[in-house]
Amino acid sequence: MEPLEPPYPRLLVDRYEDAFRFYDAVLPGLTGCALARGNASSGYASWDAADGRTALALFTRSAMVASLGEDVVPRGGGSLVIHVASRDALDSAVALCAQAGGVVAAPARDMPEWGPGLRAAHVLDPDGNLVELQTY
Repeated sequence: MEPLEPPYPRLLVDRYEDAFRFYDAVLPGLTGCALARGNASSGYASWDAADGRTALALFTRSAMVASLGEDVVPRGGGSLVIHVASRDALDSAVALCAQAGGVVAAPARDMPEWGPGLRAAHVLDPDGNLVELQTY
């Protein structure tokens, strides 16, 4: 199973507008990353590197809690997002994570409210960190 792209960090934030303004101000000058999606009021934004790959994403913690539940979403942190090639690859990725000691927090499901065609599963690594496996 080959991933389409490397994983990227997604910060789950409570003060989304403040965080957006900060990263939008510093990332272009410090890293060359450019805003690719979102704005100060969208609740989700991402910045891409020059090669078009996502380098950082911001997401409101409340939206993740609404989807997964307060008891699943770590406080003050983020999640690792791993994009996989297909729906079949998503199922295989969830199984691989579970076999490696991860706990399935939310099984693979369609999530059109997060993006057209998005299907995702959420797994907790052995230390309780949130890993999102996704495909479009």
